[in-house]
Amino acid sequence: MKFKVFLLYLCCASFPVFSQQDAWVYLNKKENVAISIQNPNSILSQEAIARKKKYNIPIDAQDVPVNEAYIKELKTASGIKVMAKSKWMNAVHVRGELSDIKMLSGLDFVASIDFADKHLVHLSKSGNQTDKFALKASLKDFEYGIAQNQVGMIKVDALHLEGFTGEGLVIAVFDGGFSKVNTMTSFSKLRTNNRLRGGYDFINKTASIFEYTGDSHGTKVLSAMAGYIENEFVGTAPDASYYLFRTEDITSENPVEESYWVEAAERADSLGVHIINSSLGYSDFDNSKYNYAPSDMDGKTTFITRGATIASQKGIMVINSAGNSGNNSWGIVTAPADAEGVLSVGAVDKDGIYAAFSSRGNAFQPSQKPDVVAQGAKTVVIDELDRMVYDSGTSFSAPILAGAIACLWQALPNDSAERIKELVRLSASQYTVPDYFLGYGIPNFQLALSMGLSSTEFNAAQFKIYPNPVSDYLHIISSSNTDEKTLCVYDLLGKRIKEQTYLEANPILDVSELVNGLYMLTIISKNKTVNFKFIKS
Repeated sequence: MKFKVFLLYLCCASFPVFSQQDAWVYLNKKENVAISIQNPNSILSQEAIARKKKYNIPIDAQDVPVNEAYIKELKTASGIKVMAKSKWMNAVHVRGELSDIKMLSGLDFVASIDFADKHLVHLSKSGNQTDKFALKASLKDFEYGIAQNQVGMIKVDALHLEGFTGEGLVIAVFDGGFSKVNTMTSFSKLRTNNRLRGGYDFINKTASIFEYTGDSHGTKVLSAMAGYIENEFVGTAPDASYYLFRTEDITSENPVEESYWVEAAERADSLGVHIINSSLGYSDFDNSKYNYAPSDMDGKTTFITRGATIASQKGIMVINSAGNSGNNSWGIVTAPADAEGVLSVGAVDKDGIYAAFSSRGNAFQPSQKPDVVAQGAKTVVIDELDRMVYDSGTSFSAPILAGAIACLWQALPNDSAERIKELVRLSASQYTVPDYFLGYGIPNFQLALSMGLSSTEFNAAQFKIYPNPVSDYLHIISSSNTDEKTLCVYDLLGKRIKEQTYLEANPILDVSELVNGLYMLTIISKNKTVNFKFIKS
């Protein structure tokens, strides 16, 4: 999460007057949709097409760009400034006087208008006035130095040792600025290996992402994943590739930043990005009339949350900081971390204890929030002066997780983003008893990989086991009702610790005396042997 510095003027008190309004103009049609879908190379990169094909993600009308002729006409409208656009929403973010924005509803290609100020009415062709609320490589034996704790806590160092360092995965980082990433020694490995793919500044509308030097928050965030200082510091995904997108304007707080974020997500999708890491969140704005209420953090209301949901539906792994509001009056996660499809990440300290600033979940969210946690209190990152420093915030626990997920996905390349998220949650320390503070807990990526490598889908044709995790009795369901079955349980070291033979169709295995942990179950039936991994909790 970003932090704002508010200056208090003692000489006088005044309240800002906002004469201009922000609004989303939704369009009613696109151009050449069928032709574009039939010729996807005209609207998407080859990498994006390949990723969608691999994970059975359809190419549809959402992938077709906004009609540029409509944008041109909006730009020429009196008093209107076009700030951003979204092909997924088929919408344009505009700024102008209230009367000028209202005039846009008369254009034949405008379907409706939503104002950021929720006190203003929604405008649609029907004339209805409603509220807005409706939305394997060589082994990598790294020396992690003082970053060892944050890496070891989630066991991603075990994946590095197996050669899984994020290679082949593409991560897009959304933030407020990436000062000196193009010159810092800590990112020389990234640049030398051509894994810094470029980016875009959506505020200044330029591909020269490093021209803006007013903020280095994104530099620190990137270092948690991609930073490398030999024998001193290793990020969680040092061999992944990265795009850097500036979507956050640190000089102000305005809903247009939500639109920039969605634009960046659309750009990421078109470039074939696998993972989005976003250390941003929105609830309050400079114009208090734009502010969201806690009830708006319901996974469907805010523009940015709806955009993040579409990104996840497109097969992208969206990872977002839960927020740093845990010890203030807001308290809960901010958008887009409230989206069900977003993996929201809270923070713990070096000992795995809840960090008081970490935003909590609550009953407004449609799914468990936060999802998981990582070290976000006194996290080691690298600043723009190439110094290793301690910094705190869910801004840093999120990229630690994002890099680890890239390594896991490299090891399990045929798994979908949803399956990877499932494994991460399943491996976490309090999977069976999640709460609003730590969610499912601290993930164990070594365990997630072990579970992912078990052939559960293949085995399901003949056998099923449940529940998993299990506390007392493991049920085995077999399609072969009469065969004798020998069940063997092994620990992670391969030691056989339990063996029983059954004649009944669906045996029940008592595992209540096992200590908590991961085990292998081998089922021998006639000449067939199948294996399952299960968790004793």
